[in-house]
Amino acid sequence: MNNQYPNNWFSFDWFKYSTLSSYSWENQFFLYLLILIPILFLVKIFLSNKNKLEVSIPKYELKSNHISLLRFLPKVLIAICFILLIISISRPQKSNEKVERWTDGIDIMLVIDISESMQIEDFKPNRLESAKEVAKKFVNGRFQDRIGLVVFSGESYSRCPLTTDYDLLNSFIDDIDFSLIESRGTAIGSSIAVATNRMKESNSKSKVLILLSDGDNTAGNIDPITAAKIANAYDIKIYTIAVGKEGRVPFGKDFFGNTRFVENTLDESNLKKIAEIGKGMFFRASNNESLKEIFEIIDTYEKVEIKESRYKETIDYYQYYLLWSTIFFISWMMVKNTFINNSIID
Repeated sequence: MNNQYPNNWFSFDWFKYSTLSSYSWENQFFLYLLILIPILFLVKIFLSNKNKLEVSIPKYELKSNHISLLRFLPKVLIAICFILLIISISRPQKSNEKVERWTDGIDIMLVIDISESMQIEDFKPNRLESAKEVAKKFVNGRFQDRIGLVVFSGESYSRCPLTTDYDLLNSFIDDIDFSLIESRGTAIGSSIAVATNRMKESNSKSKVLILLSDGDNTAGNIDPITAAKIANAYDIKIYTIAVGKEGRVPFGKDFFGNTRFVENTLDESNLKKIAEIGKGMFFRASNNESLKEIFEIIDTYEKVEIKESRYKETIDYYQYYLLWSTIFFISWMMVKNTFINNSIID
């Protein structure tokens, strides 16, 4: 039984408002009969008073006797009996709907540049932190896709293998910083090769590589175009994203604590060629918002059908109220038709 309900029938928790209000009712219209119970009792009291004979008794002969109040006990018992009976025939129940979702997920490798230029602050707070934030949102929006992570600077290495454990993957993304790789430069070709190596034996119906960088290929032991052709041979689609603005951009502070500006240039030709070979798309992101929109576009392009199966389990609770109604009815019979009633009258 659900934990929000009493664990046994002999519990007054069945009568709590929180319990009753949590039900759905199969025969809800029967609940309107509850209105009739006080009306019937008022009618009965009215008719009883109408037929009573008036007797004059001196006030000093009247004695207060609390036991006399027990004469109302039969009426209370039968009223409760009918209330519980009405609740029972109204069929209180609880439905638990289970939804199972599944899909034929795809494989996605996120390849993120962590070279020194990713510290430039034309994105807030900088290019790398903005990329990390958007990447995590992208990961959380996927369902049953295997996603991995490669980072690169002067060298490249796999930070996280393909996984469906998005909490684990997001923790690896959070831990990305500029100290992970000491060698300087931008090894775009090597990063594509490492990502390809992670996906080449995958049997997924779709394999996607998302490359995010702000510079030209200046390091590594493999040319980016060659690496892209190898990736294409394994049916890996490549999306490339060039991040950053050209011209004067903020980059840290000078000796006096003032914002320092540097000249930034970005050659898009390599990234465009890589996307063309990889049969994907090239994007240019110049601020946080445009980077977010690019990942939303990629997310839309690489959506897969999610299938659902729904199971509905309904649990009835009418039997508990019927049992309690029976108990109150038997109690009423005992009070009404045995010596107990005579004791009350006397």
